[in-house]
Amino acid sequence: MAYSSKKVGLKPLQSPVQFMDTTLRDGHQSHLATRLKLEDMLPIAEKIDRAGYSFIEMWGGATFDAAIRYLREDPWERLRELKKVMPNTPFQMLLRGQNLVGYRHYADDVVERFIDRAVVNGIDVFRIFDALNDLRNLKTSFRAAMKYGGKVQGTFCYTVSRFHNNDLFVELAKRLEDMGSDSICVKDMAGLLAPYDAFDLISKLKEEISVPIHLHTHDTSAMAVACYVKAIEAGVDAIDTAISSMASGTSQPPVETIARILEGSERDPKFDMLLLAEIADFFKETRLKYSAFESDYTGVDPRVLIYQIPGGMTSNLASQLAEQQALHRMQDVLDEVPRVREDFGYPPLVTPASQIVGTQATLNVLTGERYKVITSETSN
Repeated sequence: MAYSSKKVGLKPLQSPVQFMDTTLRDGHQSHLATRLKLEDMLPIAEKIDRAGYSFIEMWGGATFDAAIRYLREDPWERLRELKKVMPNTPFQMLLRGQNLVGYRHYADDVVERFIDRAVVNGIDVFRIFDALNDLRNLKTSFRAAMKYGGKVQGTFCYTVSRFHNNDLFVELAKRLEDMGSDSICVKDMAGLLAPYDAFDLISKLKEEISVPIHLHTHDTSAMAVACYVKAIEAGVDAIDTAISSMASGTSQPPVETIARILEGSERDPKFDMLLLAEIADFFKETRLKYSAFESDYTGVDPRVLIYQIPGGMTSNLASQLAEQQALHRMQDVLDEVPRVREDFGYPPLVTPASQIVGTQATLNVLTGERYKVITSETSN
C-alpha cells in the first residue's frame, strides 16, 4: 500500500522511482492560494487514481484552513468523497506535528483523536514535521499514527543558514528513524536545495538510514528538476511532482518532465503519458476559473534563495496583500523577510514559523517602522 523499507521489505536501489502527486494539495496551494474546490477535483480524480502514482497528497497543509475559511467546504467531506473515487492509490496528508493543521499546539488527546479520524476517513500516510525541527513535538502524532494503522513519514525541514548543514540533517533523519518512521522526508519547502547538495545529502542518508528516503522540493529557484536528477542518481526512493499545468514556479516540478528524463532507465516509473496528458488538459482548463488568485509572484524567482519563503506561502501572501490593496509592497515584504528571520534566530521558514515571520515582515513594511506593531506570536 505505502512505502516499503528494510523494516517491511525495502525495494532495491534500482527499482523505479516512486512518485507522489501533489496537484490536489501543494500544487494548488502554491499557485492558487489553496482555493481549488472539491467540485473541480472529483471529475478528474478517477484518472489520477489510474495514473500510476505511488501516493497522492490531497489533504493537510493549508487545505484544511482554506476549505473552511474561504471555500465553505467540509475538509472531512473532501477526504471521504475523493476516497470513494480514488480507492487504489494511498492518500497522504501533511501534518504539523503537535499543531496538526492549525497554527498552535493542541492537547495530546486532540492530536490522537484527529489522527484516529483521519485514518478512518481515508488517510494512509502521515508526513509529519515540526517547523523548528524540534522532534519532541512529533512524538504524540507518531504514536497516534502507528496506533491507528497509519504509515509515519518522519520529516525534517531543509533550510540554509550558517547554522544548518547536511551532517545536521542526517542526524535528524537518524533520530526520526529511531522514533519509528516508515520513511524519511527531506522537506525543501522553498526550493533551496541545490543539485550537488542534494546528491551529497541523499548519498549520506542512504548510507545511514534503512528506511526509504522521500524528497520534496519546489521549483521557485528553477533548480528542482536538476535537484531531482541528482537525488535519483544518489538513490532517492521517492519524489514529489505535480501535473504540468499545475507545476513549476512555486509548485513542484512536472511529473511528465521527470518521467521522460527517466524513460528507458532502470528507475523508469513507466507512466501512461497519454493519461497524464488528459489530466494536464483538465487542470489547464480548470485553472482559468481561478485566475483571480494568480499573481506575478508564483513563477520562477531565484531570489527565493535569499528570502526563502516556502512555495505554498507565496501565493497566499500575495492574495492577502492584494486584499489590503498593498500588493505593490510585495517585494518590500520579501526583502524584509530575511531580516526578520535573522532577528528570530534563523528558523526554517515553514508553517507556522513562515507565517509568523511573514506576518511580522508585512507589519514592519506596512506600518513604516520595524516592530512598531508586534504580533502575539512574535512576542511569544
